[in-house]
Amino acid sequence: MADEIIEQDGEVVNGKVDIPNIQNYSALGKNINIGAVTIESGRAIAEAQGKLIIAKNFPRDENAAYANAIRSCKRPSMADGAFYSFPRGKSTVSGVSIKFAEELARCWGNIDYGTKELSRDTGKSEMLAYAWDMETNSISSQTFTNPHYREVNGAMKELSTDRDIYENNANMAARRLRARILAILPNWLVEDCILECKKTVAGKNEEPLADRVRKMVVQFEKFGVKIEMIEKKLGRKIDTMTSDDFVDYVGIFNSIKDKQSMVSDWFEPEKISNEITKIIQDEVNKSEVKK
Repeated sequence: MADEIIEQDGEVVNGKVDIPNIQNYSALGKNINIGAVTIESGRAIAEAQGKLIIAKNFPRDENAAYANAIRSCKRPSMADGAFYSFPRGKSTVSGVSIKFAEELARCWGNIDYGTKELSRDTGKSEMLAYAWDMETNSISSQTFTNPHYREVNGAMKELSTDRDIYENNANMAARRLRARILAILPNWLVEDCILECKKTVAGKNEEPLADRVRKMVVQFEKFGVKIEMIEKKLGRKIDTMTSDDFVDYVGIFNSIKDKQSMVSDWFEPEKISNEITKIIQDEVNKSEVKK
């Protein structure tokens, strides 16, 4: 018997909780295989100990790890996906992506990270995101509850299929995982790599900025975003775009591409002038008369 235990398995009797023996869980509908739990627990412990031993026997070379990370940030394919942006109210939230964080973790080495679904209940999942530096034994983790809902056209839609729930959980968990990885990486490494990625995105490492801007405009057009719409948001002509502007717009493009935001969140639809409207209408009227 145990006094004042709240929300434990068992029945409350006279203000006390009768905690059942774990062997009787199946009788309570828990259906726990005690042997399987013991084996899984032992396996997890052995796996963690093995990772720690390997990390201690093969410590990272910080100079080599730093060089690998900077070299990776010079690659356009890496740098182009290193930033994100999405609107929140009247402000814009921007930062580095999960792709950026995972690449730095790979280069730094001896880091275990991931996400797990701890439990699933009606309408929600209990999730865990973690990152563990096995050399320093520094751990950053976060548990959170993720509702089984997704915003569709401004309305919340309940998710019912396993695939939709999995994708929603993975998307929300990735955002927490990014923060957990960055929390255990050295600040100087993260800051230097951000600067290097910005240089690459702006074309200062290889391709001229003007050429990259032109290619960006072509990519935006695939989503129906015309150059006039970009210039209106920018507040000036496209050829005056700076490297910092370019990095911001790459983040916007990634946000639209990854479906974290919509075109309408960033750009106003292109307006047709009254003169052009009149010309179009006149041509329509002429064609109707000929018929």
